[in-house]
Amino acid sequence: MNHPRDRIRNVPPPPGAKAGTVYSRFIPREELDSFAAWNPQSLSGAPDSGPGVQRSSPAEPAKSPEQELAEHLHAARQGGYQDGYRDGLAALESFRQTYAQQVSAQMGTLVQAYGAQMDALQQQMASALAVTAAQLARAIVRDELAARPELIQGVAHEAIEALLLSARHVTLRVHPDDQALVAQGAAEALAARGARLLADPTLERGGCVIESDIGVVDASLGSRWRRATAAVGVDRPWAGDDGAAEPLE
Repeated sequence: MNHPRDRIRNVPPPPGAKAGTVYSRFIPREELDSFAAWNPQSLSGAPDSGPGVQRSSPAEPAKSPEQELAEHLHAARQGGYQDGYRDGLAALESFRQTYAQQVSAQMGTLVQAYGAQMDALQQQMASALAVTAAQLARAIVRDELAARPELIQGVAHEAIEALLLSARHVTLRVHPDDQALVAQGAAEALAARGARLLADPTLERGGCVIESDIGVVDASLGSRWRRATAAVGVDRPWAGDDGAAEPLE
């Protein structure tokens, strides 16, 4: 009986090889289509997860001039877009800062102008209020003098007391309608100073003027009114708006 080994046929060696030697040949890589390392699990039907050696892919074909030009144009467009976007953001930020500065300057000017207008308005309102108060006070004084003409007695007495004791040749002038009232109410003061009482139709009722060798004491209504209104910053004459004094009844 032949041994199984005797039934194995040997591959004949290539021409020129020595007989009786084991055939061996180096297989160039170009003759290999694809190969992978053998895994024992391949025989049991399990998936072969081992790394395989694949045939290298062929080199990519060279690009045509039109494709290269298109790629350059696309890259140039992308670069231009990025540069333009960056420059646009910088210009927008610069405009925002400039606009904010302009708005701030305009608001500052507006606030200053508003403050100046408010100050002027307050001054006008204060002046108008003072003028109104002066007009009201003038009407009250005139009504008081008309209702109580004997007030001239106190005015004449105060004017004589304001005159220096060294004054000589004293003369007290009053409105003719006030002469009798002054002569009755200030008789002692006139006698003490040796003053004369004269009627002067140019004076308004309620006022008087004292003359002496050393000076004059003006206690007329117009003079006293100017001093009173000057203290509150108002320059309003005692006479009416038409320039003439309103008569006292």
